[in-house]
Amino acid sequence: MEIKSLAVHWVGNKAKDEEFVTSKDLLQANSLVQDSLNFYFSKAFGKNLDLFRLSHIEDLSQNKVYKCANRIFEDPECLLEESVLLTNILYDCSNHPNIKSGEFFVVFFNNCLIEGQTTEAVGLFKSEIKEDYLRSKRHQGNFVLEGEKGININKLDKACVIFNLEKSEGYIVGIMDNTNGSQEARYWMDEFLQAEERKDEFHQTKNALDLAQHFIKEGLNREFEVSKSEEAELLSNSMKFFKTNENFSMQDFGNEVIGQPEVIEEFNNYREKFANERGIVFEDEFDISPRAVKKSTKNFRSVIKLDKNFHIYVHGNPNLISRDEDENGKFYKVYFKEES
Repeated sequence: MEIKSLAVHWVGNKAKDEEFVTSKDLLQANSLVQDSLNFYFSKAFGKNLDLFRLSHIEDLSQNKVYKCANRIFEDPECLLEESVLLTNILYDCSNHPNIKSGEFFVVFFNNCLIEGQTTEAVGLFKSEIKEDYLRSKRHQGNFVLEGEKGININKLDKACVIFNLEKSEGYIVGIMDNTNGSQEARYWMDEFLQAEERKDEFHQTKNALDLAQHFIKEGLNREFEVSKSEEAELLSNSMKFFKTNENFSMQDFGNEVIGQPEVIEEFNNYREKFANERGIVFEDEFDISPRAVKKSTKNFRSVIKLDKNFHIYVHGNPNLISRDEDENGKFYKVYFKEES
């Protein structure tokens, strides 16, 4: 990726009556700042970037960010003008008191690689978290330290990269939001960008994995009495299914992993509820994305908590652990070959 032009503005919190401030000109940066910005923005172009598309409940042409990106791709010289419009749009979406103010960068990139294609891109970045820094300088024969707050270029808070591909479908869009997990913070994804998942194998695999995990850890225990070791076995078998198959079949997953007809029936009921709550459409069959499986692996590790004394982390074969009970109480047997 190569930065061709860049505008920087400031977006406050509208709910707190903070202002937004726009620049009159594009940023002119020296080589040191340019290198720092390249490093900072490059984190939004990683291999593990989740891909979406811009959308609108009525018509794609009504998505304001989509319209601004269109105009920039058609005429990169209008970046400053469109960046001011984008700042207004973001400010209007900053209506929750927990939303932090910060710098808003609008960038036009060349030579961006995505899914094997090289193209242009429009980048939208917001910096919300400021960190403390010490700067030393010489003064009258001594060194003095001054404290400052600034942007940590090793951490990207909010990012959106709109690649100039698949225009009619809402473009290919990479999105990051590393600052908030609360519902009100989804203003970046839902209100500002109005983005939705691409109907690709990555999101289909991710959604199926999320469904399996939530069903085993939450839904299953509501209807059936399941021990922690049985839960660990189901999680392990689920991950094994995704790792050893190239294609996913909802029917095969139910038969091979869940097994019992009454549990399969409950799984199908849970799937319908899960889909409705999250606005997901589950395909019965699709190609499994190894990248999505790799990203979800940590969510399929089971922890068995024994009173306040012990935690047993089950990472692998659940058949090496068994549960029993005697006159002294409940206990687990754990089989292993080596101790480290």
